[in-house]
Amino acid sequence: MALSDSRQFAEDTLRERLFGARWILSGVALGLGISLWGGALGPAPALAIAALALAGVALPSRRRPVAAALARLGGETLAPAARPQGEEKLRALVRALPEAALLLDPRGTVLVANARASGIVASVRAGDPVSFAVRVPEVLEAIRASAADGTARRIEFADRVPVDRWLRADIVPFTTTAREGRDSGAILVTFIDLTPQRRVEQMRVDFIANASHELRTPLASLSGFIETLQGPAKNDAPARERFLKIMGEQARRMSRLIDDLLSLSRIELNAHQRPGAEIDLVAVVGHVRDTLAPLGRERGVEIGFEHPPAPVTVRGDRDELIRVFENLVENALKYGGAGRRVEIVIAREGTDAVVSVRDYGPGIPPEHVPRLTERFYRVDTAHSREQGGTGLGLAIVKHIVARHRGRLGIESVPGEGSTFSVRLSALPTATDKTEDDSKG
Repeated sequence: MALSDSRQFAEDTLRERLFGARWILSGVALGLGISLWGGALGPAPALAIAALALAGVALPSRRRPVAAALARLGGETLAPAARPQGEEKLRALVRALPEAALLLDPRGTVLVANARASGIVASVRAGDPVSFAVRVPEVLEAIRASAADGTARRIEFADRVPVDRWLRADIVPFTTTAREGRDSGAILVTFIDLTPQRRVEQMRVDFIANASHELRTPLASLSGFIETLQGPAKNDAPARERFLKIMGEQARRMSRLIDDLLSLSRIELNAHQRPGAEIDLVAVVGHVRDTLAPLGRERGVEIGFEHPPAPVTVRGDRDELIRVFENLVENALKYGGAGRRVEIVIAREGTDAVVSVRDYGPGIPPEHVPRLTERFYRVDTAHSREQGGTGLGLAIVKHIVARHRGRLGIESVPGEGSTFSVRLSALPTATDKTEDDSKG
């Protein structure tokens, strides 16, 4: 409520109380006049006093009663600052737009922001400069230029924090007419998220490039074996059996490669959308350990698992987190199995949950560690292919962890083994909530 309205409400309340006091004083005067009817003053003065008392009650109040002031106050609560009806409709229209939208005044101050805007731009509140919400110089300059010349503009830009996103800003200046007939300017800024279509385009380009590069070798092998079986080894049964086994392995390798490429493309397509389901890491990692236990027994490697007694809950996608820990544990079994032991540990560190997978194998030379998450990068190409690797496992892990707004850590000492850790934000436990309540 404005200061002038508060003062008016107080004045109305005071006048109403004075009006009630007039009733009391007039009643007292009327009683006094009647009591003096036959006294020293005589009937005439007594009648005069009574008449004046009744006249004071009957005088009309030229001010609004308190009820009217309260009604006006209620109207102010429903319509802040007594905005014109047209302006309220405009603000309601902006809030109802399906795209993220900001309504600005000519100076670039935010008048209203709809709910979708909070998911696209930084924290924004009415009354703040638009530069608090949009930190892209090209967009701010376009807003200033549109406010100056009244021309609509369209700007496409990339936002790199917290993940890569591509957006389009449509800036439309216009003029509104108030009830009093005054014209005032405003600027409507809407944001369109172009990330999905850009990622689809990039996915198509990457898939074609990667598939053509990585599928060339197994396809050449298949073609060579087929020509050999059709020619010199046509009637050679032992050679045919050997070649068919190799052809089967190459076909399975191509199938795994295509599956990994498609998985990586799907993960990158949704990298800007953080998963929101509540997932218990103890249950997820326990499932992974049980799944890979036969592979460990086959290779003579023991898989240890340490975790807190209570669930460790994070926000994420269960299938993707299973994929992360399957890749890490499987790599430890395949490439670090010489140590005959793999340890999986889940621990709480402050507000984070950390899952580490350690092997006691030969380790990784330090010059290779920074590049391990690159696509198709292999420390030992021949050994990786012998183990059935596609060179995409750690790239998939990196992108899934990034989508979960987590961090992937890699530590390795040649001759002592390697440790891969995934750090994610943990949800508060019941114990944490109890401690917070006791502190509060």
